[in-house]
Amino acid sequence: MKSKGNFKLILVFALLLLACGCMFGANSLQHGGGTVSIADGVLHTEAGDLSYKLYRPKTATEADKAPAVLLLHGYQNDHETCAAYAMELSRRGYVVLALDEYGHGSSKAGLFNRGYVNHKVTVNYGNDSEEHGTYTKIGGAGRYKLMMNFSNLSFFDDHYSKDEDGNAITDSSCGGIDAYKYLSELPYVDNTKMGLSGHSMGTWSSWSVAAAYSGTPIEPAATVLQCGELFRNNVYDPSIHFNNVLLLQAKYDEFSYFRDYARIVSDDLLKTPLRYEFLGTTAENAAWNTTYGNFGDGTARRMELLYTNHRLTTHNAQGLAAALDWFDQAVNRTSPLPYTDQTAMTKEWLTLAAMLLVLMAMFPLMSYLLEKDMFAYIVQPLPDKANVKSRKAWWRGALITILIAGFSFPFMTQLGHGLLPLPENIFRMTVGNGFLSWYGFLILVMVITNIIGSIQRKKKGLPKDTRDNGLGSQNVTAHIDWRLFGKSLLLAICMTGMVYLVNWLFSIIFDLDLRFIWPFFRPFTGIRALQFLIYIPVFALFYIMNNSKIFASFRTNSTYAEGPAGFLGDWLKNFFLMAGGVLIITLIEYIPFFMNISPGADLLFGSTFGGPFMSLLILFVPQILCFSLIGTICYRKTHNVYTGALVIAILACWIVTGGSSFL
Repeated sequence: MKSKGNFKLILVFALLLLACGCMFGANSLQHGGGTVSIADGVLHTEAGDLSYKLYRPKTATEADKAPAVLLLHGYQNDHETCAAYAMELSRRGYVVLALDEYGHGSSKAGLFNRGYVNHKVTVNYGNDSEEHGTYTKIGGAGRYKLMMNFSNLSFFDDHYSKDEDGNAITDSSCGGIDAYKYLSELPYVDNTKMGLSGHSMGTWSSWSVAAAYSGTPIEPAATVLQCGELFRNNVYDPSIHFNNVLLLQAKYDEFSYFRDYARIVSDDLLKTPLRYEFLGTTAENAAWNTTYGNFGDGTARRMELLYTNHRLTTHNAQGLAAALDWFDQAVNRTSPLPYTDQTAMTKEWLTLAAMLLVLMAMFPLMSYLLEKDMFAYIVQPLPDKANVKSRKAWWRGALITILIAGFSFPFMTQLGHGLLPLPENIFRMTVGNGFLSWYGFLILVMVITNIIGSIQRKKKGLPKDTRDNGLGSQNVTAHIDWRLFGKSLLLAICMTGMVYLVNWLFSIIFDLDLRFIWPFFRPFTGIRALQFLIYIPVFALFYIMNNSKIFASFRTNSTYAEGPAGFLGDWLKNFFLMAGGVLIITLIEYIPFFMNISPGADLLFGSTFGGPFMSLLILFVPQILCFSLIGTICYRKTHNVYTGALVIAILACWIVTGGSSFL
């Protein structure tokens, strides 16, 4: 028994050692194989402290100043989402500052510092009209007004950027203006050769920074917009100009304002005045992947069409190569490396491998701890097969479950995102409020169905046995076994605590966290740790009830089958139940989009229910895949739902509160 326990601990450390090797490799790549130094810092601003990551090529000195680029990430991201651009630019001799904007990453200034007004437009700015109802007044929660004004910029005319209630778009650069100034003053930066690039929300920040420094000695030589919105030049002071702008256009952009509110991105988009005027040409001559104007006078313009979606634009190789070439032309330099020589995605695959290895290490740790007297009570016998559902009953319940979950997802998440009546000084996580709304709705549905089930059992004279829904034990069958819950909670904390500790060490040693492109597991700041404690009760309640239904109440014969075949059958069933609804919505969203008709959510539900949460599906489905695996392993090991549900709840809440935006 002791040798088996030792083997499990050895396996834990072996997995963590492999993860460490992956992070070492990723760290070497982000340092350009030793040619780039990296430092984290804090920028003190009137809005609050902003964190950043600075990449400095070792060739950049006071005697030999280097060109520089400021990188601004998108909504729900952080500076590390800009890593591909930061790595490839710094490898080629650029000093790069990647900023955590307001309400993101480790910055302390909240998103409300951007400002908002009580009106919005439903077309591109400059194409709006009060007469046609495309310029309208709005009410509701402050965060709703904030989100409706993401494309409203602080350098726009007062008609847009201020309202009669005294509100204003105060800094649509989200701290970028201060960061650009700081970058320009570094002694090893040639501030006559600077540029900007932003993705999504960061493109509006980029426009704002470029406008703020237009006509100054340090004005940006080039701006690269990764999924950016265009606007007419009648919405801002005509003295403002923008030098050498490259727009990277995602063919399958889920956000309607980044495709000019058209259903799809097609060649017809080039024929609109907004687009061909941006290029400085005519409708007949407008084309993708073609440069117009010239870099010498700042009139160079280009729209690069990328066959990708919104979120993947940040690491698209074609877009990255176009951007590298664009910056070089703008500052009149030649890259020492081919633009196709890119290492950024290798770094992402390595951090993904490290993340999966660390998560895998939870399971031998769990097995080791379950053998200890402290946790042995958690392992309970499986309830007998008497209440296993028939095939017909299982499918009926499964289809109802996934349809309710799927079709409530776009509505409850998006409405909760902006309009759920929550105190905004307490519930500060924007995407978190969307999931809070959806989870709350599903909790209500599960409570109702559980009550109906209890009534039906009582009518049939069947005894109550909480083991059938994974909440009881062989000692406690009439109600929840709180001893079992408490020990399971402690075990879940040990498992996820190990993940957090390892991630924290990696962030210190390698300046990287466990992720794949987007923020997954970031070390908490004080603000985010407090938000985790606020949101975790709802996450825990949801996953306990959800796992109770999926892993215990929906038991099948595969639950009782030993070996790989039994496990695989059980896991596939559980994944279908957990992810089926979201997979349906994913197909509804993307099948018509890839058929060049429209995003499905825009087509069926309206553009209000497209955008953020539909684009999150690319992240959410793989998460559910992992969650279903975690839940299956834990249930088959312990025969109750607590450990798996609490581990999943902690990880899910960590992802939302550790990495997404706050007000």
